[in-house]
Amino acid sequence: MGDVLVDTLAEKLNTKLQEWQPDTVNQVRQLIAEIIDLADRDALDILRSRTVEQEVLDLLDEPETW
Repeated sequence: MGDVLVDTLAEKLNTKLQEWQPDTVNQVRQLIAEIIDLADRDALDILRSRTVEQEVLDLLDEPETW
């Protein structure tokens, strides 16, 4: 069953890579390559959530209110 899920995911990714703009395709490929590298090194636990990262960046951008 795991193989079917991977095949479905690969098919969906392939379709999306053909639909997206070139800049988006390049970003997605880079992110996927980074994830694969982290998984190969058994280091996925250090991958930061993009949501958390964006929240931190938003906090840093807020003006000081002192």
